[in-house]
Amino acid sequence: MAKLPGSMQTEKDKMIAGLPYLAADPELVAERVRVRRFAQQYAALDPGDDRRRRDLLARVFRYLGEDVVVEAPFHCDYGWNVSLGAGTYLNAFCVLLDCAPITLGPGTLVGPSVQFCGATHPSDPREREGGLEYALPIAIGRNVWIGASAVIGPGVTIGDGSTVGAGSIVLLDVPPNVVVAGNPAHIVRRFDADDAAAGSSEAR
Repeated sequence: MAKLPGSMQTEKDKMIAGLPYLAADPELVAERVRVRRFAQQYAALDPGDDRRRRDLLARVFRYLGEDVVVEAPFHCDYGWNVSLGAGTYLNAFCVLLDCAPITLGPGTLVGPSVQFCGATHPSDPREREGGLEYALPIAIGRNVWIGASAVIGPGVTIGDGSTVGAGSIVLLDVPPNVVVAGNPAHIVRRFDADDAAAGSSEAR
């Protein structure tokens, strides 16, 4: 494994740099415990107390746009790697494995039990036995709709205006203004620039 230059020697620094790292590192374990306590507190709040809910989310996530709604419960690894654009909606039981940045664009709607899996492991079993893992960023565009129980894999980008069918496994990038579905997800419909907005509403 290549050694990081300068002071970038911690496992957290390696994780942020997209290099193999040890997730069992005490610093990373402590950060995961911290954010899970926040998630427990969030789940216990009155669902009608919008101010306290937003205040707590603002302490968890890197960026929180206006009018973001996150239904409880949710799970994330660190929180400071998650950015939610204005008007984003996450239904209950969503999972964000944000060992790399996870970004959801404005107006994106996410169904229940969707998993954003930025974290991954080496395919070589000898490397896995050593406890190494790594992570790749996930970027979701503007006005994307992701159906219930979909899985978004590491390194995936989903373009503006696209729809992901419920239960789909998305391991490759998705272009703008399409509907994808299946395992593995594949394009089942395309929208041109003139009917993309109407088509997105219709696909819901």
